[in-house]
Amino acid sequence: MARTIATYTLGCKVNQYDTEAMLERFEAAGYRAVGFQDDADVYLINTCTVTGTGDQKSLKTVRRVAREHPDCAIVVCGCLAQREAAHLAGMDNVALVLGAQRRGEVVALLESALAEGRTINAVEPLKGAGFESLFVSRHEGRTRATMKIQEGCDRWCSYCIIPSVRGPVRSMPLADVAAEAARLGRAGYREIVVTGIHLASYGRGTAATLLDAVRAVHDAPGVRRVRLGSLEPVTVTEEFARAVSGLPGLMRQFHLSLQSGSAGVLKRMRRRYTPEEYLAAVDTLRRHMPDCAVTTDVIAGFPGETEAEFEETLAFVRKAKLSRIHVFPYSRRKGTVADEMPDQVDETLKHARAKKLIEVGNQLERAFVQGLVGSSQQVLFEQAAGAGLSEGYTGQYVRVRAEARPGELCRVRIDGAEGTLAHGTVIEREQEEK
Repeated sequence: MARTIATYTLGCKVNQYDTEAMLERFEAAGYRAVGFQDDADVYLINTCTVTGTGDQKSLKTVRRVAREHPDCAIVVCGCLAQREAAHLAGMDNVALVLGAQRRGEVVALLESALAEGRTINAVEPLKGAGFESLFVSRHEGRTRATMKIQEGCDRWCSYCIIPSVRGPVRSMPLADVAAEAARLGRAGYREIVVTGIHLASYGRGTAATLLDAVRAVHDAPGVRRVRLGSLEPVTVTEEFARAVSGLPGLMRQFHLSLQSGSAGVLKRMRRRYTPEEYLAAVDTLRRHMPDCAVTTDVIAGFPGETEAEFEETLAFVRKAKLSRIHVFPYSRRKGTVADEMPDQVDETLKHARAKKLIEVGNQLERAFVQGLVGSSQQVLFEQAAGAGLSEGYTGQYVRVRAEARPGELCRVRIDGAEGTLAHGTVIEREQEEK
């Protein structure tokens, strides 16, 4: 009987992509995938260390699996594994620890560990690491696929641990980007989400640029829609906005990382833009694509953040009319500059500020969705919603419910909205061919 494997992913879309790529390697080697709540021979846990909560959830998951499945072998990988390899290697049932490299070797490394009856710590220094191509042939829902084209970050923002656990900037070769997009298009995926750890750095040190990669994905046979992962505001030049506005399949949703609307806080964060430069990027996008959505991340309670600085952030997100905000209370990360800063904000105050930001973000998102009522939008339907209805997303990443089938790409008239969910009427069902 084939060995069984179950996987669990914490953290970002890049981690989700990496998990799926490793799972496919196990299945190619004869393993059978089962649910994470089922009994399995092997449990693969892809960890996150962006926040203290990520650390705690990752460690708790490893301990729980070892306790509930005492005869299993555990593979621990991802960002926390890169950072705390020795600690994880000493935990019960852990047979293999992988960081941000050698994930393509996961099956061979695990089977060596099991054959030798020992734990293998395969985490290596990241200096000089190359791009590890981890191709994925299937994705959840079979409508939208995630494609990682870039790894690593060298920004060293004062609060962030990621450069030390993901390593230097490296990119998927442009020819591989085109080939991977074509393969996904042939497999029937209508939308590809192009992502990376610091996507704006794609192509550094090569002749390729992020625009080249976007065009390669956009022009791949069978691909109807392309969505971009998180970008830096400085990426949005006149040239960039003009170029992407000319790509009809490029979704009009741009996630521009903000973190704070206060110039003082941004400087302490070591972010490489000012509030004015961020607004200029938003204005540039809207000038070229008036219907676009701009989404963002904001950190509440960064060290030294005064009430006045917090109010600046509240005012800024309102002024920018952002369509969605992901809010995170600041989390101290040992080894970062911000961890040693004075005037750490009280936890209660941090969460109170985060709550206010979330409330403002919800108001802005509802207003943006309401603003689409009466318009015609292309919607890629992804999942059934009962009674002949399905739900999917517009190019601006607004969720829509209408009479359609999962997998259909339709032109929908937006008739109304309840909170952040729009509802509409299908006015045209688009053909599958590009």
